[in-house]
Amino acid sequence: MEKAIPEVTLNDGTTLPVIGLGTYGLWGNAGANAVSSGINAGYRLIDTAYNYENEGAVGEGIRRSGIPREELWVTSKLPGRYHTYEKALVAIQESLYRLQLDYFDLYLIHWPMPNQDTYVEAWQALIDAQKWGLVRSIGVSNFLPDHLERIIQETGVTPSLNQVELHPFFNQAHQRKVHADHGIQTQSWSPIAKAKDILTNDTIEEIAETHNKTIAQVVLRWQYQIGSVSIPRSTSPERQRENLAIFDFELSEEEMTSISELSRPDGRLFDMDPATHEEF
Repeated sequence: MEKAIPEVTLNDGTTLPVIGLGTYGLWGNAGANAVSSGINAGYRLIDTAYNYENEGAVGEGIRRSGIPREELWVTSKLPGRYHTYEKALVAIQESLYRLQLDYFDLYLIHWPMPNQDTYVEAWQALIDAQKWGLVRSIGVSNFLPDHLERIIQETGVTPSLNQVELHPFFNQAHQRKVHADHGIQTQSWSPIAKAKDILTNDTIEEIAETHNKTIAQVVLRWQYQIGSVSIPRSTSPERQRENLAIFDFELSEEEMTSISELSRPDGRLFDMDPATHEEF
């Protein structure tokens, strides 16, 4: 039976499910099938990006699922090579054509790429795309506090959401506080970190055994309880269903602290510091 997923209300009044399906690496027919099975398992938030090169497969998966468009939240992201105003607007339209959708529920700037220094211009394009009905809610991804402050000060518009790397080994406590201070929703990419590290972690394994849950379920429940929207990726229908089954138990304050204390300053999974990383 399909379980209802709680929703959060963003600062612009739109809502978002607290867990969604990540689609990085889901390509072609297999990718479309994975998206379709995820939607039929109960996911209603689907996350993709222009640079994932799979918007066509994601759109096909949405159609195969048979679930009405208005019941879904679809996210995509602007690549760095299209940060200028005119190129950004064209990229948004191209993504909609690929997905065969009329609008995005959420659209993000994928990386700030501060060395290029055009992310404010890109943000202005998203502001206008929202006014014109191409996007319901606009946000950013991988923006550090300084990047957030700049776009807010220069445009007067605060992002509804910031999608950042966030998992037990990199819990982003300071970044999350900045988000909370500005009314920005936190969203986690790579929410379960690397399987080989998570699945062998004694702290999380002990907590999982206590609740008769999988390690992944415990981590996703931790994500939910810290107030972050997570987007785990899975191609397995069984795993997709498991990842949604996190609303029938609760982690104690002590368990939450134990998981949060696994964080470390060098906890990023990849060498992708938003202060220097460039992804065109």
